[in-house]
Amino acid sequence: MKVGGAWLEHPGTQAALEMLDRAGHAALLVGGCVRNALMGQEVDDIDIATDAPPERVLELARAAGLHGVPTGIEHGTVTVVAEGQAHEITTFRRDVETFGRHATVAYATTAGEDAHRRDFTVNALYARADGQVLDPLGRGLADLAARRIRFIDDAKDRIREDYLRILRFFRFTAWYGDPALGPEPEGLAACASLSGGIETLSRERVGAEMRKLLAAPDPSAAVGSMAQSGVLAATLPGARHEALAPLVHFEPGLGLSPEPVRRLAALTPPDAAELLRLSRSDARRLEALLAAARGTAGPGELGYRLGDAGGRDALALRAAFTELAPPADAAEAVARGAGARFPVSAADLMPAYEGPALGARLRELEERWIDSGFAASRDELLA
Repeated sequence: MKVGGAWLEHPGTQAALEMLDRAGHAALLVGGCVRNALMGQEVDDIDIATDAPPERVLELARAAGLHGVPTGIEHGTVTVVAEGQAHEITTFRRDVETFGRHATVAYATTAGEDAHRRDFTVNALYARADGQVLDPLGRGLADLAARRIRFIDDAKDRIREDYLRILRFFRFTAWYGDPALGPEPEGLAACASLSGGIETLSRERVGAEMRKLLAAPDPSAAVGSMAQSGVLAATLPGARHEALAPLVHFEPGLGLSPEPVRRLAALTPPDAAELLRLSRSDARRLEALLAAARGTAGPGELGYRLGDAGGRDALALRAAFTELAPPADAAEAVARGAGARFPVSAADLMPAYEGPALGARLRELEERWIDSGFAASRDELLA
């Protein structure tokens, strides 16, 4: 079996592979680039595995006129930029002693050894420069064809190496698994039994992983499995998942693409911004979406208050919470509201009004203008 495509034929990628091969070292594409290419999905990041130590990779890069950066040299990883394309090149590794994320790692000499320390079988697929695929574990291709996300070797051992793999299991299940099959049973049981380990993770890592999960085309089944296994409660105490599937259902009708913050709002976990270390802007947006979705403002006013995208977000959330579809013309009404401009300014009311009275009068006129469907003119409002 072979993979191909513009990503593989890129002159920079071929140069990075040739640099290693010419020096007598293994040069194998690995992980997500191979997996995605086999699935016909876009390839973003390009990872290369080799038996060359990281210092040797940097030396070879300099000799080849390529730009090498010791981005993770303590873990055996360097980044080589060729023809504008970045490649993470990592020396074959094997775990010697495991204690969470800080496992003692030794370099290995074969792809087979390297494969056993990866997380899932579908991520332990390698490819040569000509696209020929290698499956050292003998299970990755079959699991990929079945869209089965399976831990390598013992699931609990893999999780104890890094408890973030619990969340990665559900994220990969959402993105690459077969919804009809659900999560792989052994992996699901291991995640459930070791879910307490999530508390040891930094909130930043948890937040980044949850965003990737919620960005999947339809993460509702995976998040439902997280809830049933106790993983959701360990990750976001107090979160509820019931509104997520309806939200995903209503999104296309409002012209909405998958978006993590909107979907996080559907889970409505208390203190979500702090638990996931959301940025200040995302935290404000989350709060505004929840307030608008639970309020009574119509589509036009939502568009006026939150903008076109924000208004449609709020409508989709309201529909998810109530399980009532938005009106057929809701998107158009939101767009009209988003484009409307209140025709009265503070200067129009001065000096007759000032201070708090001025603000109150402006709000009163703005409400009348919204109730008119944004049709009332400046003169009509001032009259």
